[in-house]
Amino acid sequence: MTPTPSTTRPQDLEVVLAAGAGALAGLGESLGHAGVSLEGGGVTTHDGTRVAHFLVDDGPRALAALAAAGIGPAVARDVVMTRLDQDVPGQMGAFARRLADADVAVQVLYSDHAGSLVLLVPDEDLPACRAVVREWDRERDARRAP
Repeated sequence: MTPTPSTTRPQDLEVVLAAGAGALAGLGESLGHAGVSLEGGGVTTHDGTRVAHFLVDDGPRALAALAAAGIGPAVARDVVMTRLDQDVPGQMGAFARRLADADVAVQVLYSDHAGSLVLLVPDEDLPACRAVVREWDRERDARRAP
């Protein structure tokens, strides 16, 4: 995995976790000692491989802390974030349809602690994803305007 250069935006920290019950604890402790806060995310297992995805404000610092602790491989990548009207049924489907119509492939999706939707997409899909989110946010804000 090759880390993406740092941005001023939050990034997704993807970490392949070692086998064993203490791997997640080690990740959290290493990041905590480095002053990196986890702002949302989770861990999944596919074909026996555990992968953590967490939203961080300082990807390079997180990567350095994990490298120093021998945890990984790890990569930090830019994300796109938006909000859904969670009290309105069908929001996820409507938003996902717009992404699909724009040929945006969602690789990872989760929520941050504030309820924002965090999207990780292939680098080549970032411009299209950002365009969909700009339009989505504009329409959502217009619906809420008095």
